[in-house]
Amino acid sequence: MRRLPALLCLPSCALALSACASTVSTASFKGEQHKVAQTIANLQADATAGEQKKICTEDFAAAVVAKLGGSKGCEEAIKKQLAEIDSLEVSVQSVKLAAGGASATAAVRSIYEGKTRPSSISLVKETGKWKISALG
Repeated sequence: MRRLPALLCLPSCALALSACASTVSTASFKGEQHKVAQTIANLQADATAGEQKKICTEDFAAAVVAKLGGSKGCEEAIKKQLAEIDSLEVSVQSVKLAAGGASATAAVRSIYEGKTRPSSISLVKETGKWKISALG
């Protein structure tokens, strides 16, 4: 099984969140920040359910899907990654909206193989919906 750092090298990066785990809590966020946190929760739920098509069409930004070779390439990449991840727990710590509201960054804390790791997730607003654009 690959370790989390190997997963972070994948162009879609957000796959590191897409493991079987508990639900991401969004209750402490309001307004647009809640919508950003909900996008991360949706990714985790879709990954847990093995919904690679939904991840590629609803959770990932168009640029991420394009980097993975379009819809079919994205779905195949997600399928492979999901098969290699046992479990991961993620919690959204904070959400910062960029000026103009077209992008956001969420600070998350993940527990993978018993180790806590902070990271950030970048999101963009596409056609009125927040989508994951990178994990850094």
